[in-house]
Amino acid sequence: MAQFKYSEVAQDDVEGGSSKRQRARTSSGPWQEADSTVRMPYFIGTCVLLAIVYVLSRTGAPASCPEPVLSAEDGGSFDIGAYRAERLAATPPNIIECADAAAGGSQEACHLPKNTRYQALGQKGVTLWMTGYSGSGKSTIARALEEKLVLEYGLHVQNLDGDNVRTGLNRDLGFSPSDRAESVRRVGETACLLNGGGVITLVTLVSPYQKDRDEARQRHEEQGLKFLEVFMDVPIDVVQERDPKGLYAKVAAGEIKSFTGMSADAPYEPPPHPEINLPNYKMTVDESVNVLMTELRKHGVLSGGPTNPMGLPMPSGFDGYFLEDELLVPSHLVEQRLAEAATLPKALVTDIDINWLQVIGEGWASPLRGFMREGTLLQTIHFNSLVVDPFNVTGAADLNTRQTDWNDYTTRGRDRVSLSVPIVLPATDFTKAAIEASGKKAVALVDKDGRTLAILRNPEIYENRKEEIVTRCFGVIDMGHPYIAHIYQGGDWLLGGEVELLGKITYNDGLDQYRLTPKQMYAAFEEKGADVVFAFQTRNPTHAGHAYLMRTGRERLIKRGFQNPVLWLSPLGGWTKSDDVPLDVRVKQHVAILEEKMLDPAWTVMAIWPAPMIYGGPTEVQFHAQSRRNAGASFFVVGRDPAGMKGSEVAVTSPDDDLYKGEHGRFVLQMSPVLEDLQMQLLSFDKFFYDVRDHQMKAMDPSRPDDFISISGSKMRALARQGATRCPDAIPNDLLAANCIPPGFMVETGWKIVCDYYQNIDTKTWVPWSKPVILPVVASGTVPVGQFGTAGDELLFEGGQGVV
Repeated sequence: MAQFKYSEVAQDDVEGGSSKRQRARTSSGPWQEADSTVRMPYFIGTCVLLAIVYVLSRTGAPASCPEPVLSAEDGGSFDIGAYRAERLAATPPNIIECADAAAGGSQEACHLPKNTRYQALGQKGVTLWMTGYSGSGKSTIARALEEKLVLEYGLHVQNLDGDNVRTGLNRDLGFSPSDRAESVRRVGETACLLNGGGVITLVTLVSPYQKDRDEARQRHEEQGLKFLEVFMDVPIDVVQERDPKGLYAKVAAGEIKSFTGMSADAPYEPPPHPEINLPNYKMTVDESVNVLMTELRKHGVLSGGPTNPMGLPMPSGFDGYFLEDELLVPSHLVEQRLAEAATLPKALVTDIDINWLQVIGEGWASPLRGFMREGTLLQTIHFNSLVVDPFNVTGAADLNTRQTDWNDYTTRGRDRVSLSVPIVLPATDFTKAAIEASGKKAVALVDKDGRTLAILRNPEIYENRKEEIVTRCFGVIDMGHPYIAHIYQGGDWLLGGEVELLGKITYNDGLDQYRLTPKQMYAAFEEKGADVVFAFQTRNPTHAGHAYLMRTGRERLIKRGFQNPVLWLSPLGGWTKSDDVPLDVRVKQHVAILEEKMLDPAWTVMAIWPAPMIYGGPTEVQFHAQSRRNAGASFFVVGRDPAGMKGSEVAVTSPDDDLYKGEHGRFVLQMSPVLEDLQMQLLSFDKFFYDVRDHQMKAMDPSRPDDFISISGSKMRALARQGATRCPDAIPNDLLAANCIPPGFMVETGWKIVCDYYQNIDTKTWVPWSKPVILPVVASGTVPVGQFGTAGDELLFEGGQGVV
C-alpha cells in the first residue's frame, strides 16, 4: 500500500463544529418531506447573518478581520513579500509529504527509492544552478549542454530558464527583491521535484542574491538531492559588450532605471564557493560544455549505478563491488576450499586457459563471472554482446549465470554489454564422463603442474561447435591461423560455470610487478590525479611514432577540457603467435622509454593486459577496447588493422596478405556496442612518418612529401638484427645499406634491448607470453640449473659433479 502520512484531523475541523454529519439530499430525485427539516435551519441562519451585517454597516462597528501586512516604504500598501514570508514560515495544515518506499518497494509507495529509479533510468538527478549577470552565457551554454545530453547521450534533461518561467510559473512576479526571492524559491522547488525524479535539471537564472541561492541549495540538501552551483564568471564590461537582448543599451539610454549589476539598488552577489567556476568569456561554447560534462561525469550523473569520483567509467555491470573481490576466495577460506577441491572431479586448464581464467577472475571481461555457458556463448558469437540486468530491474540479474534454459523465451535484461570473443573452457570425453559420474555440482580446475587454481560451480557441459565459433568469430577460412588451430585442437565439449579463484594468478616470470588488476589500475590512476584515461595497446616495441600518437592523443583530450589525461601503456601479456616480440622484451623496452622520458612517467601508467591475442581483427578489437574500459579507460587509441594479421599460406582468400581490410577494425569498433553507453570513445590516427628536418615522427606534411620517410616494422626488425647504430645528421636514402637508425626514432637503451633480442633470438631464453614458471621440487643433494620446462633445464648433483 502507498505509505501516505496524514496528521490527525478533528471532526470539528471538517464540519465547522457540527458533532454529527447530516444526510444531504442528492442533486437529483424527487423531493422528500424530510428535506424540509434539513433545509429550514440553513434558511433561518442565513436570515440572521444578513441582519447582523446590516446592523454593523449602519453602526460602523469594526469587523473582526486580520490586519493586512503593510509596507511603510510603499506608503502603507499591502506588502506581498512579507505576507509570503509569513505564510512560508507557517506549517501547512493536516498534510505531511508521503514517505519514500522502503528497499524493494514499487509503485504502491508514494515514491520509488531514488537508487531504484536512477538504476532503471540509467542516470541520476542533479540540479545545475547557473547564476551570473544577464548576458553571461547561462542560456546559451545550457542549451548547448542540453542538446549534447539529450541528442548524444539520450538522457532526460529539463531547462528552467529565467525568461521561460516568467511566462508561466512566475508570470505574476516583478523584479523587486521580494519578487526575485520568490522567483528563485519557486524555481528551486520545481527543480527539486524534477531532480528527485532523476532528471538532469538546468536552472538558468540571474538569481543575484546569495541568500536566495543558499535557500534553494538547502531545500535540495534536505531532500538528499545533488545541487551544483555554476558561476558564469564573466566581468560586467564583457556582458555589456555582448548585450544579446539590448538591455544594457537601454540602461545606458536611461530607459531602464534599475538593472542587476548596473545600479546600487540592484546588486549582484557572486557565489563565494561555487562547485563550478566557468569564465566562459575565455572559452568557446563547446569548451564550456565539455567542462560541465566532465563535472557531471565526476559526480556520477551520467550513469544510474555506482560511479567513480574521478569521473572514470566503472566496469560494465558494476554493482558496487569489483569482481576480483567477489571471485577471489578470502585467504582464511583457501584451505577449506582446497579440501573441497580434493573431493571434486578435475578439469585440466592449459596455459592459454590460465590466461582466460585470469581475465575472468580479475574482471577484465566484466560482468562475466566464469567460463561461458552455452546461452552466453551464443549471445557472444551472434551479437558480440550480452543482455544483462545488473540491478535486477527486470528480474533477470542471473540471466548469464544460470543453466541455459531453451524453453525460457521471456526473461530478458534491459541493458547490453559488449563481449565479442568466446571465453570458453574445452573439455575431453574423459573429463565430461568424470564430471557426470561424480554427482558433484562443482569441478576443480587443475593446471599441468598439478596445482588447483579454481573451483567451477554449477557446471554446464555442452557441445564444442568449433566450426560455428570460428566462422562467426573470425569470418575467414584459414586452418593455418594460429588461434583457429588452437580452437580445433580443443576437446569436443565445453565446460561452462562460475569460478572461484583460490589465489591471484601469478606467473613468477619476473614481470608480475607489472600485472595490475582493474582495481589496482583505478588506484594507480587516482594516484596520478587522472580525470580521464586513454589506453594504448602494444604488441611491438614502442618507437617515436607510437610516442607521437600518445602525446598527440593527450593534447587532444586537454583541448576537450580534461585537466590531467593519463596514458595507460598497455602491452598485451597473454598468448601470442610464435613470431611476435616476446613479452619480456616489450616490457623492458617500455620501461626504458619511460626512464629516458620519451613518454612522461608523470602521466603514464605501464601495466600488462592479461588476455590472449586471438588475431580476430574487427571482432577482437571490440574486446580490446571494452576490457580497457573495465579498468577505467574512457578512450582507446586505435590505428589501422587492429588485431589483424596476414593469412597463412593455406588461407582460402588471403594467403600471405592481410586477412582483414585495414579500415574495417576502426569502423566496426565505432559502430559496436562498446560505445553505446558513451563511456568509451576512440582516438583514431592515420599513418605517420619520420620527418628528416626535425627528426620527429608525425603525420606527413603534403606540402613537402620528400622530407618524410616510412620506417616499417619489417625494416625496423632488419635493422635490429644488423645491430644498426645512430645515423649521421644527413639521413641516407637506404637505411639498411647504411645500417643506421634515424636520430630520435627510439631511445638508446630501448634500441639496445630490441637489438639484443633480434641478434640472440635463438640463443637466449625469453618470456614469449604469460606462462607460469614453476620451481621444481628436487631431491636433496641436487641443484636445478636453468628454467624448469625449457630445453636448457638441468638438474645437477651438489658441487656440480654431473647431471642427475
